[in-house]
Amino acid sequence: MNPADISPEGPPRYVIGVDVGTGSARAGLFDLSGHMLSVAKRDISLFREAGSIVEQSSTEIWNAVCAIIREAVSSAGVDPAQVVGLGFDATCSLVVLGEGGKPLAVGPSEKAERDIIVWMDHRAVGQAERINAMGHEVLRYVGGRISPEMETPKILWLKENRHETFASAWQFFDLADFLTWKSTGDLSRSTCTVTCKWTYLAHEARWDASYFEAIGLGELANENFARIGTEIVEPGTRLGRGLTDEAANAMGLKPGTAVAAGMIDAHAGGIGTVGIGGKPAENLAYVFGTSSCTMTSTVEPVFVPGVWGPYYSAMVPGMWLNEGGQSAAGAAIDQLLSFHPAAGDATEAARLQGKSLPVFVGEVAAGMVSKPSEVVELANGLHVVPEFLGNRAPFADPHARAIVAGLGMERDIDNLVALYVAGLCGIGYGLRQIIETQAKAGASVERVVISGGAGASSMVRQILADACGKPVIAPAADEPVLLGSAILGSVAAGAFPNVRNAMEALSSVASVYAPAGGGVAETHAHRYQAFLSLQDVARRIR
Repeated sequence: MNPADISPEGPPRYVIGVDVGTGSARAGLFDLSGHMLSVAKRDISLFREAGSIVEQSSTEIWNAVCAIIREAVSSAGVDPAQVVGLGFDATCSLVVLGEGGKPLAVGPSEKAERDIIVWMDHRAVGQAERINAMGHEVLRYVGGRISPEMETPKILWLKENRHETFASAWQFFDLADFLTWKSTGDLSRSTCTVTCKWTYLAHEARWDASYFEAIGLGELANENFARIGTEIVEPGTRLGRGLTDEAANAMGLKPGTAVAAGMIDAHAGGIGTVGIGGKPAENLAYVFGTSSCTMTSTVEPVFVPGVWGPYYSAMVPGMWLNEGGQSAAGAAIDQLLSFHPAAGDATEAARLQGKSLPVFVGEVAAGMVSKPSEVVELANGLHVVPEFLGNRAPFADPHARAIVAGLGMERDIDNLVALYVAGLCGIGYGLRQIIETQAKAGASVERVVISGGAGASSMVRQILADACGKPVIAPAADEPVLLGSAILGSVAAGAFPNVRNAMEALSSVASVYAPAGGGVAETHAHRYQAFLSLQDVARRIR
């Protein structure tokens, strides 16, 4: 299917966005006004080993992706021939394949089907620390310090701990690039994935061979980077000849259907949100899910210590990106609640209502106050720094850990609610800290545009607005991450001339949560100072 064949006349046209998250894969089918007609989901397995090893299976994920695409098209009652474009996003997880695309075992299980080192896997902390100690120039473009969540420390771990796998690997893929290769046979990588997680210098259109040689991965450079990407293209670029016959048959779509170069999942959420108002430089995209991600777009590069980037054309084409956030956000709230004596009874009550524990506790909290901005009073005396998996930004400190201050002997649901609210405030203060750190470096924002399941409720959005001091904008799209991937597919199909045009056309505002003033603002200002003090004490005693 050639983009030139797509005209505004004729039958309706549709695009599909596919999002592969940590625990599930989802596909949404959209029309070209940005309206989602259907969504399908499959859970995917997460394999954990002792320590910090977390793995997945690319075979399982691919099969899930094909199944949900079929289901999304079928449930919408759409003719597959009317699907003109397909876009993918995925977690920034490392896929390791041998010759012919054969999965290779990446861990001590020795199971070849477990061929993905998941983004949250921290087995490469030691490798990351050694890389950071070298102080190579490319680290300027990852906030000064590389993270163990990124791909070169993980590949170095493989070389040092599973040399046979490293030597046998035909390709090392970011998960989104694996999905586009599997769909089209095209080995091109996205500027989003390789710039944000692999140290590709998109503003100079090159890999830095001296970095790989310095850290002990000179083989990759000597091979002219054939195993990690020689063709790098912007997200939304049409790949190959579209879907191969094999992939089209598995998905129930037409061969040749346009497939776009993909993105990291959080960045797709950014594409689905920051186009609101046509001024992406004013909007901070905040994806609040299992983890959290902040994405700030600037016209010129801004260097912020502890904040990843600046990355060129990694999200909005032609703009620079600074990326922050935390490795645990929604997961931090889950962990926090699990400690409380009332968690068992509350979990059972939530189950009977068909809700998750955080949603149930949030609804209890909302019912205890006359308006959402007053909910902070429920956390009186309780303070939480929810850094269970370290501080990704602005300290780039994987060794940081959570702090809870002010606990008493209470065992009731009211105290569980208080702990929940304090945890959400802590998430908001971490967001505020990133916003303020970036503003001091020259990257200020006017508003926060939110996406992600952990930030879906009005009360959560109001707490975040009050805690960070910026208006929080909820986009009209129910699934902005899926919309972001669908936007890429629409551009690959030729329905829009470029990503910016598609973003502005398909993104709109549903509601605005303005930060409260007066006593509520004073309470949050006091609590924010307590948050900073607790962080400082934790660093000093460690």
